[in-house]
Amino acid sequence: MPASPLIDRRHLDFMLYELLGIEQLTHYSRFAEHSRETFDAAIALAHQIAESKFLSHNRKNDLHEPHMVDGKVVLIPEIGESLQAFNEAGFAAALADYDDGGMQLPFVVSTACDAMFAAANPGTVAYPALARGVANLLEVYGSDEQKRLYMKPIVEGRYYGTMCLSEPQAGSSLGDIKTQAEPQADGSYRLSGAKMWISAGDHELGENIVHLVLAKIVGAAAGVRGISLFIVPHWRVHADGSRAERNDVRLAGLNHKMGQRGSVNTFLKFGEAGDCHAYLVGEPHHGLGYMFHMMNEERIGVGIGAIQQGSAGYLYSLRYARERRQGRHPDQKDASSPPLTLIEHADVRRRLLQQKCWVEGAQALGFYTAWLVDQSRDPDEIVRRDSELLLELLTPILKSWGSDYSLKANELAIQILGGYGYTREYPVEQCYRDNRINPIHEGTNGIQALDLLGRKAMMQNGAALKLLLQRIGASCADAASVAELRDLAAQLLAGVKLTGETTAAIGQRMAAGEVRLALANASHYMTLLGHLTIGWLWLQQAVIAQRSLPQASASDRYFYLGKLQACRFFFATELPQIELAARLVREAEPSAYAMQAEWF
Repeated sequence: MPASPLIDRRHLDFMLYELLGIEQLTHYSRFAEHSRETFDAAIALAHQIAESKFLSHNRKNDLHEPHMVDGKVVLIPEIGESLQAFNEAGFAAALADYDDGGMQLPFVVSTACDAMFAAANPGTVAYPALARGVANLLEVYGSDEQKRLYMKPIVEGRYYGTMCLSEPQAGSSLGDIKTQAEPQADGSYRLSGAKMWISAGDHELGENIVHLVLAKIVGAAAGVRGISLFIVPHWRVHADGSRAERNDVRLAGLNHKMGQRGSVNTFLKFGEAGDCHAYLVGEPHHGLGYMFHMMNEERIGVGIGAIQQGSAGYLYSLRYARERRQGRHPDQKDASSPPLTLIEHADVRRRLLQQKCWVEGAQALGFYTAWLVDQSRDPDEIVRRDSELLLELLTPILKSWGSDYSLKANELAIQILGGYGYTREYPVEQCYRDNRINPIHEGTNGIQALDLLGRKAMMQNGAALKLLLQRIGASCADAASVAELRDLAAQLLAGVKLTGETTAAIGQRMAAGEVRLALANASHYMTLLGHLTIGWLWLQQAVIAQRSLPQASASDRYFYLGKLQACRFFFATELPQIELAARLVREAEPSAYAMQAEWF
């Protein structure tokens, strides 16, 4: 199989079938008609479309960003052409029921397909990714009429969608939003306000755009408790589903971004003429809870998308290092000897191995997290409960750790190419720019760290964290039975103990009222738990690799040896960082908290 610029397919198969064993999902009634063959066929089709239709205009997306002409957004035509292929292949309905024309794929398989598109062209894939998130939210919380009028056309690939949360004056502080909804006699609302940073907020790729808008009904309580969720269609819709007149939603401007330029990012104004029709989703004042259904899905998507940009840079720099000849070994005295390929230089190999550790470790976390979504369908109540607990805990880690360390991988890819890597003639600089948004949107990584330490690690008396540490401990016990990995198992088990003790100590500080001081080091806690989790997934990969070596083919032998070496490198160079992170958290290191604004 020729090497792909989008994914290491051997590694993908390893994650899906050897690490996770996703064929088990076919025992669930929802996926009973599927098999490994259908999973692989969907992934292969996604790869073919991603490479031929999405990757082919990735650079053009970057060079020709969306612009306004006579108040309308103009996109390059290749975006529409690629999305037509995406929709015709059924990927808009990848998760939807067969009865709704969907593929009814497991979430983890759909995520593997999405990974292809994210690696190929993160700007273009944003349009269907957001639309699918809207459809999934409406499937859970929308009324039957809302599903008929707004969800079904998205599944059919005719409508697109957005999530409208942030406002110019509020940013991530959603309790401070000012967008208001005025009840009407017919049960609808009239919306007024403005929303900023709205990806895919205005375009003509489909027949309509379904905006999901957070707003406060007039007279609602202050803060997040007063937030409701509304459907605001770009074009109003008749009762029979046909398109009516344009709604009172106005494009006020475009935001010009560092990367992912193909996905239009907008400033929208609602109700400037006093006639913005909006429709309440679910119950009043429960909007933020509903929106978190989409936000958590998008956070998994952001994590996967970030990791795939890290992976794209890694795979390109690996190929470049195998082909580019430059320099000689430091003890090689014969100047007439032929130059070496870059990969023969130890420091280049170190940078490649560092990327491999970050990217492949994060990919394992991404697919494990997606697999947990599917396990929430298990008939066993305990399995469902445990999967939901772990999903709550791991989602902020996937989003934050995945986007932070994939971006670091992009930096190393640029460094391996040297000056060429810094130029637009090579794709790694665009990978970096496209990836730089991922630590910011869908909740900045600082917010993810606050959520992880302040809520997720402590929820239900630490139930999710205890479960994760139990699973890591079980993996350590398994790895300890493999002589070659016994030392790594002991190292990780010490990390489990350290994490438990650190979390208990900082929990006591918060219970004693030192909440601000404790959370001042939340980012260090993200490092602690993120590195521990990635170390766990690397150890699991190493156990499989070590046990598979005796019967491995020649090519698989190299693959498994690479896994084992990457695991040892992570444990030698990355995992020790948890000790410093734990100390800073446990001691509530006060330097940043005590620093006064006037002292800068």
